Amino acid sequence: MAGNNSVNYVFLQRPVYDRVIIVQILVIIFLCINMLLIVIFVKKECFHTSARYILFFVTLVSDSVLLLVSDVLLVLSQFEFTIQVWLCITISVVVLLYFIVTPVTLTAMTLERYVAICMPLRHGQLCSTRSTMYCILIIHVLSSGPCIIILSMFFASASLKFYKQSMICSGETFTIYRWQDHVRSAVYQFYFLIMGITIAYSYVQIMKVAKAASGEKKKLTHKGLKTVILHAFQLLLCLIQLWCPFIEIALLQIDFSLFRNVRYFNYIMFNIAPRCLSPLIYGLRDENIFLVLKKGHGLEVRRSCRPGQP
Repeated sequence: MAGNNSVNYVFLQRPVYDRVIIVQILVIIFLCINMLLIVIFVKKECFHTSARYILFFVTLVSDSVLLLVSDVLLVLSQFEFTIQVWLCITISVVVLLYFIVTPVTLTAMTLERYVAICMPLRHGQLCSTRSTMYCILIIHVLSSGPCIIILSMFFASASLKFYKQSMICSGETFTIYRWQDHVRSAVYQFYFLIMGITIAYSYVQIMKVAKAASGEKKKLTHKGLKTVILHAFQLLLCLIQLWCPFIEIALLQIDFSLFRNVRYFNYIMFNIAPRCLSPLIYGLRDENIFLVLKKGHGLEVRRSCRPGQP
């Protein structure tokens, strides 16, 4: 009887192991790609003076940190490991911050394309290296807004005894009352509404320039339009992720097994997938980065980057 129980336990646990292994493979692959592109950025000095490459570097670091930390939380959740609430808060601060950093940076990159195509004479001034550093600081300040609001609501509602408890660390940890979940959703949707309007406005303005352009200018504006569309698609996937908790909570009340399956699917589609598009959009599609990857020994090349648009 004990032997049969052991076999049944292993059988029931096997899908969990398979899921964790699949996620680890995906995370390792995309982390390796991100690390390769980060090394290329660090080694090639010409990338350090371009606003779009610097912002691309920010997205790579942000996505890598988020993938790594969220993957740790996924493993802990899948195997039902509990940690103390104060440690969960520390880890979740990183997740909450960098969950927003990427879409905000994507919006900044879209604005950089807008300035480069619609206001080329002011591009050097508005998108200088110094201005880009200030932009990165502003990105992190804006991205900390939802994190501050969520944690403030949690600190105001949780008792002192709650911090000493041990539990499975997840997004539900900070939702003591239902209204907190509604406030969190409202804040996130407000952010993504502003970012969506910004990207849509940039797309319309670039499209106007594309219609009036000719020759090489027309080719560059079409590339800029494609980049903006891909950024909009990434932002859409991030926005869908905000709606996932409402679906998951409804399923949790119906069937726990279905809840875990849907949460696993949402994690891959709306957490991992959007963070894996940046290396494709600003990596393989970029002429300068592609040449470095193609040559293999390009890290030793000291020539200036060729002018081109992603």
